Amino acid sequence: MQREVDPSEQRLLKPFERVQLWLSKAETMITEAEKLNADGPQQMNNLCLGGCASKNCLSSYKFGKKVAKMLKKINDHRSNGAFEKVAESQPAASVVVRPEERPISQESMIEKVWSCIKDKDVGVIGLYGLGGVGKTTLLTQINNKFSTTPNDFDVIIWALVSKHSDVGKIQDRIGGNIGFSDAFWKSKSVDEKAGGFEPSWDTKTKPRKWFQTYFHYSILEVYGEMEPRKKIKVECLGPEKAWELFQDKVGDETINSHRDIRKLAEEVAERCGGLPLALITISRGMACKTTPGEWKYAIEKLKRSSLPKMENELFPLLNFRLLNEFDRICEVQMHGNYIISSLLSACLLENGGEIGGEDCVKMHDVVRDMALWIACELETKEEKFFVKAGAQLFEEPDVKAWEGAKRMSVMKNQIEVLKGTPKCPNLRTLLLSENKLQVVSNGFCQFIPHLMVLNLSKNIGLGALPEGISQLISLQSLDLSWTSITELPMELKSLTKLKMLDLSYTYDLRKIPSHLISSFSKLQIFRTWCTTSGGYPKEDNVLNGDNENLVEELKSLRHLNILTIPPIKSLFALARLVSFHLFQCCTQALHLRHLRESNVFNDLCLENMEWLETLCFEGCGSIEEIKMEKL
Repeated sequence: MQREVDPSEQRLLKPFERVQLWLSKAETMITEAEKLNADGPQQMNNLCLGGCASKNCLSSYKFGKKVAKMLKKINDHRSNGAFEKVAESQPAASVVVRPEERPISQESMIEKVWSCIKDKDVGVIGLYGLGGVGKTTLLTQINNKFSTTPNDFDVIIWALVSKHSDVGKIQDRIGGNIGFSDAFWKSKSVDEKAGGFEPSWDTKTKPRKWFQTYFHYSILEVYGEMEPRKKIKVECLGPEKAWELFQDKVGDETINSHRDIRKLAEEVAERCGGLPLALITISRGMACKTTPGEWKYAIEKLKRSSLPKMENELFPLLNFRLLNEFDRICEVQMHGNYIISSLLSACLLENGGEIGGEDCVKMHDVVRDMALWIACELETKEEKFFVKAGAQLFEEPDVKAWEGAKRMSVMKNQIEVLKGTPKCPNLRTLLLSENKLQVVSNGFCQFIPHLMVLNLSKNIGLGALPEGISQLISLQSLDLSWTSITELPMELKSLTKLKMLDLSYTYDLRKIPSHLISSFSKLQIFRTWCTTSGGYPKEDNVLNGDNENLVEELKSLRHLNILTIPPIKSLFALARLVSFHLFQCCTQALHLRHLRESNVFNDLCLENMEWLETLCFEGCGSIEEIKMEKL
């Protein structure tokens, strides 16, 4: 029977239900018969006297009865399996075939989505991914697949819902496709029409297959309201498939028109980062470029600008000004977190995953190019950006690069010395983190009067700050974390506008001058996190814990709203700390080290610390129990 059914299914015919039921019963019988066959050798071993008698008559009798019953059951079932026809034609769903352009490497994604559609329990399916990754193309192919592939749907409806769509008109269009087009239907309200789409049937009849819904949107936040049962991310193409698509669109004639063009074309394709829209758009533009000079120019243009036809969708989401709208840094951070969350939902940023963990995000190369494009566009508004992050610089940028720059990033390079005296009256942000800085000359800070943000973090070789730092009188944010500075110079006292000071993981810091911290009357963020997970603080490190003078100075800072303080080494010191209302309101991370007084730690002592996010126990071997009574 199966030999008759298989060719029918290959011709896209649907087996009759009675045939499917017959095959199902046959499979059950086969399983039972195979079990009897497996028991047969043991029953044969029980026979004696030439097979005329059994060593266990009762067992042999029961086995024989089972065999006889099974044989009759099989013979009866075979006689009931004489069908004239085993299958019938299966009409495809009613669907309007849409024009499509099949990109490379969509087959596996199509099958993934199609398998979800065949799952009767899935319901709403959501596709999401970076703008231009091919979501609409994929949906077009799925839509057209309904016209050629057997399925249980009667009608397939394509509805385009934009931000300002008329819901009533969309309902009428959908209703018309399923027979709700009379005057009575059109006279209903939007809410009443929404109720009309609910499935209903007579309980005495078999219910019909109702609608599954699938859609795509770039922003997870929006389609989260649709409550999809299945969310599928459409990924960018891998390097091989990306090159295959790019090469196909450019054409072999152009690729082979000069011996240097193939290598240049590979570089252009690589700059597209696997994004199909970018690959297709740029490859079509290069299809008639047959000289190496034209391809080299394209590469340089891609380095300086962004991709065409994508500005309207992506650029507004990237174009923020973060620090100029708020007085309180904690509000800036909350706003920044909101923006990052929005960009993650829009797939313009991705979670760090294995690379950086949950607390990190990563940016697609194409999106980074767009961000730099935006920065370049702002030059007309005197917002010049200079970005050479990870560019393998061994020396500071030349004097001309500094002139006119308002935001500068040279992080993740190999710069060891800042010895120049750049004149940059407009510079507001300077990011120097993750270099190999050892020396910053006194004259370096001489002509940067309006600098607001200075990040020197993760320069392990930097042991001292220049005296000239006192001239940065507009500075609001100073990050010295993961540096080897041994003391804070008294000259910092002139930084009266300072709002953020980060001294986390400064393991060599031996001296903070008296009354220095309290002089930062506008300080809002103060971080001194310092655990042995990143190294071992020197014994005379001022952040080693229980620094009474530092705590007293912090108590005078009325604008603090984010605080991580040096390790606390006794329950008495902890009780004293949490008794101050200011510390209750702003302590974000708490580090308890070498507690010895008790073997039980009760979190009730922390109940008033409403902003506490991190609680670290280190070297507290005597603690055997932690009571979490207030969650």
